[in-house]
Amino acid sequence: METSAALILGLLAALLAVFTVLRAVRIVPQARARNVERLGRYHRTLTPGLNVVIPYIDRVYPVIDLREQVVSFRPQPVITEDNLVVEIDTVLYFQVTDPRAASYEIANFLQAVEQLTVTTLRNVVGSMDLEKTLTSRDTINNQLRGVLDEATGKWGLRVNRVEIKAIDPPQSIKDAMQKQMRAERDKRAAVLAAEGQRQSQILTAEGDKQSAVLRAEGARTAEILRAEGQSRAIDEVFQAVHRNDPDPKLLAYQYLQVLPQLAQGPGSTFWVIPGELTSALENVSRAFNQVLPKSPATRDVPAAEDRTTQAASDAAQAAAAAAKALADAAEADTAPQQPLQ
Repeated sequence: METSAALILGLLAALLAVFTVLRAVRIVPQARARNVERLGRYHRTLTPGLNVVIPYIDRVYPVIDLREQVVSFRPQPVITEDNLVVEIDTVLYFQVTDPRAASYEIANFLQAVEQLTVTTLRNVVGSMDLEKTLTSRDTINNQLRGVLDEATGKWGLRVNRVEIKAIDPPQSIKDAMQKQMRAERDKRAAVLAAEGQRQSQILTAEGDKQSAVLRAEGARTAEILRAEGQSRAIDEVFQAVHRNDPDPKLLAYQYLQVLPQLAQGPGSTFWVIPGELTSALENVSRAFNQVLPKSPATRDVPAAEDRTTQAASDAAQAAAAAAKALADAAEADTAPQQPLQ
């Protein structure tokens, strides 16, 4: 009986010794820290690795993470300067630099950082209108970081970055912004279309101008060439006439050939017969009635002579008939007209 009691006591002592040793040895992971209190007062901070404490006298607190941490706070309603309520979602990057201050200077540093972020955000955004709030994220982030880093320094924290994840204005403001953006896009499209149309009209006008200039130059060149051609033709005719020295008979015959063309004009119902027409016709008739001397080319060809004589006779008859027709027309024009019954 006594042996059994001694054995049990020995086992209890051994268990107590093992438990004491386990409580005396503490292993802290890398980038972690643990605060130790001795008899209710802060004694030291355990560093990463193997640490020995006094069991039942030293109290070791939970592990404090020394790595950079990311905390996303829920969206908070913030009123802008133009009295619009927007929901702002923030993300905080911080790191514990002093485990003792993080444990003893503040009861819950995460809650404290969240509330400080909300109040600072409301102060910063409250001095901006909606448009400036939406376009000044970097400014808001820098101001938040400065205020939080200054306030959390005594808590053993270091705020590395503060980012605004989302800014959600009211739905009515979203609809108005979408309409404004759509109007801006339509405006830019209309401006681009008008600019393109103006450029097209300018290019078309320049093309028409160049084509008109080229057509005018071509017409001028054509007129110049035509005038030069007519001048050369007239000069050639004039030189030919002077070289051949035509007599009045030939001119009278040419005059007679022009008379049918005069009769075909728009004023053919009324003729003004010049006074020299009769003498011209007499010269033509006399020219064809005269016997022309035989040329060396026609002297040995009787048939050709007969044809020439016959042609001259026909021409004389035609000239006489034309003279008679012209005389009758002149008498008819000079006779008084009888009124219609």
